[in-house]
Amino acid sequence: MDVRTSPSEDHGYRADALIAEDIGAYLDRHRHKTLLRFITCGSVDDGKSTLIGRLLYDSRMIFADQLARLEEDSRRVGTQGNDIDFALLVDGLAAEREQGITIDVAYRFFATDTRKFIVADTPGHEQYTRNMVTGASTADLAVILVDARKGVLTQTRRHSYLAHLIGIRHIVLAVNKMDLVGYDQPTCDAIVADYRAFATSIGIDAFTAIPISGFRGDNIANRSDATRWYDGATLIEHLETVEVDAAADERAGFRLPVQWVNRPDLDFRGFAGQIASGRVAPGDPVRVLPSGRTSSVARIVTQGGDLDVAVAGQSVTLTLADEIDCSRGDVIATADEPPQVADQFEATIVWMAEEALLPGRTYWLKLGTQTVSAKVREPKYRIDVNTTQHLAAPTLDLNDIGVAEVATDRGIVFAPYAQSKQLGGFILIDKVTNATVAAGMLNFSLRRAQNIHHQPIDVTREQHAALKNQKPAVLWFTGLSGAGKSTIANLVEKRLTRMNRHTFLLDGDNVRHGLNRDLGFTDADRVENIRRVGEVARLMTDAGLIVITAFISPFRAERAMVRDRMKPGEFIEVHIDTPLADAEARDVKGLYKKARSGELKNFTGIDSPYEAPEHPEIRIDTTRMTADEAADAIVAALIA
Repeated sequence: MDVRTSPSEDHGYRADALIAEDIGAYLDRHRHKTLLRFITCGSVDDGKSTLIGRLLYDSRMIFADQLARLEEDSRRVGTQGNDIDFALLVDGLAAEREQGITIDVAYRFFATDTRKFIVADTPGHEQYTRNMVTGASTADLAVILVDARKGVLTQTRRHSYLAHLIGIRHIVLAVNKMDLVGYDQPTCDAIVADYRAFATSIGIDAFTAIPISGFRGDNIANRSDATRWYDGATLIEHLETVEVDAAADERAGFRLPVQWVNRPDLDFRGFAGQIASGRVAPGDPVRVLPSGRTSSVARIVTQGGDLDVAVAGQSVTLTLADEIDCSRGDVIATADEPPQVADQFEATIVWMAEEALLPGRTYWLKLGTQTVSAKVREPKYRIDVNTTQHLAAPTLDLNDIGVAEVATDRGIVFAPYAQSKQLGGFILIDKVTNATVAAGMLNFSLRRAQNIHHQPIDVTREQHAALKNQKPAVLWFTGLSGAGKSTIANLVEKRLTRMNRHTFLLDGDNVRHGLNRDLGFTDADRVENIRRVGEVARLMTDAGLIVITAFISPFRAERAMVRDRMKPGEFIEVHIDTPLADAEARDVKGLYKKARSGELKNFTGIDSPYEAPEHPEIRIDTTRMTADEAADAIVAALIA
């Protein structure tokens, strides 16, 4: 049963009688329509929400109760006469209605007789560019709106660049609000020419320009008498007929990122996921990556029964002819045409967080079903979307687009984004807050990723430790400058040495005379300082040593990075907890005095933050115990 509304002469809708229809036939008719996903984007107040509201209205996707509420809301906001404010259909968030802007991605479904559509209304304000990236990530087509009164703006260029970057190859330039410029053809032609010059400069080879009025409905569903000089398709006609090459994914090599291992009982073991590309049939030889082990497909299992063939976009469970190791994050692929595996890449990154990128900091990188630790190196450049120039940039700020090298802690299965969105597109997640901070596209793997391999070593770390008759460990001292880290660490090493333990002390000041002499005290340099020290400490534990480090190490993320590099139980965080006032009162090196006077910049506790450990293994309150007592407590905890 389909309850819809139909247009009336006064531009309103009237409630039709219930239309009795066979549900099965209705669903079957819609199931076999092709689906087009598209986004609307542009600058603030270019009319995106109004356009989507008009599309829903003209495609009869508004129910009677929705129309009544829409008419009521339109009168309340001051729309003249019987006119309807179609933006109110989409701007559902209270904050959006109050500000008059879209701040979230609103997804809407509608359908015509020939095709189904999912449209994402993306924000126009620069502050919410990250939301636009979210909406564009699954789109086949982008409708770039331009206000005919304003022409091509910065956000027009930014969104066009992002749409092209993300892989959207079908662009519609909708010159909106033509009614407000008297449907003037020269105005429209000038905007199209301006946009064409920019589009060509960023690699957009072709686009379709349509003069429209979302508010009046010109050239949306019906041709407008006011634009007789335009002889192209209406917007809906173009959306219905644009060719989206959905078969391209089927023609590519077979790829199935494994989402989970389906093991309902001891007799069945299958690997479930959505086919990213290609097709597969029972008997096909396959290769599991990154391990490289080979087998063949035994069955293609679905809820509706086994399949003779499965293609891109289908969710299936594969069983293999051989018992081989395969788990979530692995990729099952065509045996003779597997994707690449690498751990170093060049990537294009769209930074989406308020806090700037810290080169060298470790983030979670999620690509498909794979999640690994990754570091982003200092960007090669950022891109000025207005001029397309490549500009030097030590970091990336909110909404910046840049190119940088990315290194993961182990090899991942990938394809360049231009070949596969599923195996080439990734997000970066902050390890402390779990917030998504960036979206990225892998361009290619670095040559050194293939040239560098792990060299097997016969003498293991366990043998090194056995020779020293001890368990390797890292005692990681952290605290404010002047807290007493170096003093207590030195006392701890002396006690352990007297107990015939093999130790090495890495002190923050000492390593800056050699290993880290090239680093300053910016946040990025602090991150790199701890990364290097962490790698040295890990190598020393491989030699069986007990490593004692004394560093401010102000950021939780970097301390977590070092912990992740160690074996479980070998990283012991020791928080030398001294109040700032007490540490500053000592000021043995005179650093606080210089920081207070402005002579010393980026000093922890004054103009640079210190993130205290939340759950350290050992906490030393220096207001309640002496340095000797603290050293005794730490040694006792270590050898317990």
